[in-house]
Amino acid sequence: MRQDPGLASWLRLALTPGIGPVTFQRLLRQFGLPQAVLAKKRAELAAFAAPALLAALDSEEVAQAVSRSLAWASEPGHWVITLADEIYPRLLLEIADPPPLLYARGRVELLQRAALAIVGSRNATLQGEANAQTLARALSEAGLTVVSGLALGIDAAAHRGGLAGPGSTIAVLGTGIDVVYPGRNAPLAADIAERGLLLSEFPLGTAPAAQNFPRRNRLISGLARGCLVVEAALASGSLITARAAADQGREVFAIPGSIHSPLAKGCHALIKSGAKLVESAEDVLAELAGFRPSGYASTQQALSHVDAGLLAHMGHDPVDVDSLCSRAGMSAEQVSSELLRLELDGRVAALPGGLYQRLEKGERR
Repeated sequence: MRQDPGLASWLRLALTPGIGPVTFQRLLRQFGLPQAVLAKKRAELAAFAAPALLAALDSEEVAQAVSRSLAWASEPGHWVITLADEIYPRLLLEIADPPPLLYARGRVELLQRAALAIVGSRNATLQGEANAQTLARALSEAGLTVVSGLALGIDAAAHRGGLAGPGSTIAVLGTGIDVVYPGRNAPLAADIAERGLLLSEFPLGTAPAAQNFPRRNRLISGLARGCLVVEAALASGSLITARAAADQGREVFAIPGSIHSPLAKGCHALIKSGAKLVESAEDVLAELAGFRPSGYASTQQALSHVDAGLLAHMGHDPVDVDSLCSRAGMSAEQVSSELLRLELDGRVAALPGGLYQRLEKGERR
């Protein structure tokens, strides 16, 4: 990236322990750009920060962290974006505490495009992942950039769907941008860095910590026009993102599920609270005022296709072999044989406890 002469000053303030977004912005409002803040006598800054924090401003530790960040930013495809940069995402300026700095790797132009957040359970069902990926692809084909958090389950499926269309995807990390978490998503992260965008507000080297992820969630919703929740329990980080979206004035969407599934409870609670019920990409696009979709494949049939044969007796909830025998009037051997065929064909998933669940046609993994 281009090297802003003032970037070192931004980094020096941002990398000083104890100076968060709120204190950072108070200093900017009072004194101007970071160069002006750092030029002030430390006594003049005392009303805004404790003595220990001001001493850290001039520490060797902070100086070394600044040097590491400048070196990282000098690499091709790497960016450190400040509040004063033209490429800073406009929507983030609307949230209560926009980060003073963003570390980005990849296609930074995606920050200027219309986006939709898609989030959900880390322990998603195969059908939930298939729904997330199918919807994300359709929305990406329509021109929306898919934003999510690189977690296992729904997030990863949403990123894969986003990458399959021209809208691509942005992964907002709860770690430093040079740290991949979870490690199982390292290949996906590499793909996003190449064809999408990785984004973090945390300094280089920041390890995963529980408190970072709720903070990360406000950026996922803040970057987007709306937030779609696909499978979420009542005690779910995805609901934190949805609440942040509502607080930020964004649209909130949710996909309903089985009344027996714990992973549907969070989505049902959102719908009861006024979230838009989603069965297809069209349901999302209809709510995004001012956004004009480009050509894309409809998902209306993809999420509601009805099949004949044993699938017609399965419904959409997990079911055991004995129940299928009773519903279909078939022997256990016949049902087991047909389930195996359907499983090999990607139409049915075997679940723990001897249960099986139908996967929609065209949504194989």
